[in-house]
Amino acid sequence: MTTSQHDPAPNPHATEEQVAAAYADTKLAQVLYHDWEAETYDDKWSISYDERCIDYARGRFDAVAADAELPYGRALELGCGTGFFLLNLMQSGVAEKGSVTDLSPGMVKVALRNAENLGLDVDGRVADAERIPYEDNTFDLVVGHAVLHHIPDVEQSLREVLRVLKPGGRFVFAGEPSTIGDFYARWISRATWWATTNVTKFGPLQSWRRPQSELDESSRAAALEAVVDIHTFDPGELADLARRAGATEVDTATEELAAAVLGWPVRTFEAAVPPEKLGWGWARFAFGGWKKLTWVDEKLLHRVVPQKFFYNIVITGTKPSQD
Repeated sequence: MTTSQHDPAPNPHATEEQVAAAYADTKLAQVLYHDWEAETYDDKWSISYDERCIDYARGRFDAVAADAELPYGRALELGCGTGFFLLNLMQSGVAEKGSVTDLSPGMVKVALRNAENLGLDVDGRVADAERIPYEDNTFDLVVGHAVLHHIPDVEQSLREVLRVLKPGGRFVFAGEPSTIGDFYARWISRATWWATTNVTKFGPLQSWRRPQSELDESSRAAALEAVVDIHTFDPGELADLARRAGATEVDTATEELAAAVLGWPVRTFEAAVPPEKLGWGWARFAFGGWKKLTWVDEKLLHRVVPQKFFYNIVITGTKPSQD
């Protein structure tokens, strides 16, 4: 479980001057925002490395790559965050050895720590997705979750992905926001945040209100989040972009419409109230409700609703066997 000795150290406490500069520099914003979030990110997004998230990660992979011959030898996760996607895929048998990269030193640190705790063979680098610091033809598989929409030049990044893949290697990127899905998710989240933070100002509901300092910090983070979230995608246009980068056998799938309409207000509400107020009953409601609405999406809505209306996009492609 190693990282490069030349990688920068995490910076979880950015200065006011650095934050101000980040509004005009999206890559600086990526580093500051994700370094700030790294140590609490798994809790914020209910990320785990047990059967629940192993099944979730594998489901995203199988949505576009169910016919893949497993396991892959060496896999790279681009924009790894805390390692959620690759580490859970490795636990499900998708890959034997892994490498994690992220622009945020804090995220690489946490991802490597998670890998070590799980006993997985993983190394890591702080890296820009537009200039991946590995040799040509290094990896059998490249994966990422909710990363492409953070990258300024997505086509250049996909060219780099194809460069580091071995001939015939595959990439799978999941959790990318659709343009329509992102629109309704953001409005639902804003409405939930406004309602929760205002209703809890009064009477007995005040015990459900986080300290104002924490709410202010969350608001500042949300403002910076608007800088780091650069793109949304139409599924067909994203597929065309991958083909222009040189990928073959490109395919997309989408997920979460009804599930997103529940999931986004649930996550926003959890961020606005003290965590000790939300017990096992709430967790069972949130996860159980999401599972039921995911079934509705998969069995019913996918038959009648166009892909572009679902929130998440999953895309795969392969590197031509002969360059």
